[in-house]
Amino acid sequence: MREQIIEKIQQSGVVGAGGAGLPTHVKATANVDTVLVNGASCEPLLMSDPYLMEAEIDTVIRGLDAVLDCTGASKGIICLKGKHKEALATVQQAVSKDTSGRLAVYELKDFYPAGDEQVLVHEVLGKTVPERGIPLQVGAVVSNVESLYNIAHAMEGKPVTHRYLTVSGDIQNPMVLKVPVGTLVSDVLAFAGGPTIPEYRVVDGGPMMGRVLADTDQPITKTTSGLLVLPPDHTVVAGKIMAPEKIRRITNTICCQCTRCTDLCPRNLMGHSLHPHKLMRVLDSQVLESAIAREALLCSECGICEKFACPMMVSPREVNAQIKKVLMSEGVTWEASGAPLKSHPFRSTRAVPTSRLIQRLNLAKYNGHAGYGGEMSCTRVVLPLGQHIGAPALCSVSVGDKVSQGDLIGEIPEGAMGARVHASIGGVVEAIEDGKVTISA
Repeated sequence: MREQIIEKIQQSGVVGAGGAGLPTHVKATANVDTVLVNGASCEPLLMSDPYLMEAEIDTVIRGLDAVLDCTGASKGIICLKGKHKEALATVQQAVSKDTSGRLAVYELKDFYPAGDEQVLVHEVLGKTVPERGIPLQVGAVVSNVESLYNIAHAMEGKPVTHRYLTVSGDIQNPMVLKVPVGTLVSDVLAFAGGPTIPEYRVVDGGPMMGRVLADTDQPITKTTSGLLVLPPDHTVVAGKIMAPEKIRRITNTICCQCTRCTDLCPRNLMGHSLHPHKLMRVLDSQVLESAIAREALLCSECGICEKFACPMMVSPREVNAQIKKVLMSEGVTWEASGAPLKSHPFRSTRAVPTSRLIQRLNLAKYNGHAGYGGEMSCTRVVLPLGQHIGAPALCSVSVGDKVSQGDLIGEIPEGAMGARVHASIGGVVEAIEDGKVTISA
């Protein structure tokens, strides 16, 4: 049974829908005590996970049951914030009907980053994931709501062809909607009524960890959780489009060593050896020799230091990311001291309320419960063969081939970690170039 579940998940191309994109069949091979369902809807403005828990909870639970059976876990805990009252009530009602005794609900407080998997494990289970570690090391697996939704369909032989996402910001009709994977961002914005401002930039993902798109001719992927339309000079956009070299230079120059970034760092508050303020003094020439520089390997890049903590409006997150990139390219690894990790005594009082974060990010006017806008259809999709962690899929179709929705178009390379890719609409393969397959209806 276990092998059958893993095979179905792999065949259907399920990946982590929370943003990381780890092929889910890899996680499913673990043996753990607990499966945590990540419904925290961590990033401000993103609402697709609460929608799925409210509208598709039975499907999500079917997916959770499959993962419990596969991993041997005795408990599956659905975690979501109490502020999503309708979703919480729906989940509680569904769990109350469960007769297996395996399901439970955990009501999270409304802080950022409650959805970080290490923070979630700490909140719900009271366990600290080791530095540079994964939840598996403390007997847990964390799975996103939409990943479980896709697993439920995988059990029925249905591959991943669509994605739920939030469209918000300066858009005519903010909404949660379901779109074929590969739909162009420009088409999604048009479906939502179009931007309400003449000049704008689009953030792919949330305001904290999302990236600014170069243009709107980019495709929606399996990991696209939201599209935020914002003015070009908006607080959220400005820091994401500044040249990394300029950010590093400014940060190294004007950081006043106030330690606020370290005081509010979620990893530091859990007892990890990460001190962002010290990393601000690591020069380019010191990265490979400095013991402090290695701490950057522990950074989750959540953005608290950059978007909330720093009074000088500089970016410890970007500096950490640049240092980490150099260390990883040189094969430098983290060597833990082995000492027990002890969370900070003020951890609970230093959690950043989402409401405060929204104010700091100048997003208050966009904040609201975006309603469901329906399922979008399109006549052309562009499907990247690499939408996940690991090796890109190998194209299994040719230009001119006719395909139906759900047909395999990208296979996992032999012996590699990867995920399958399937046609999200029926039509003809129009082009195969730059690692993307274009299908026109």
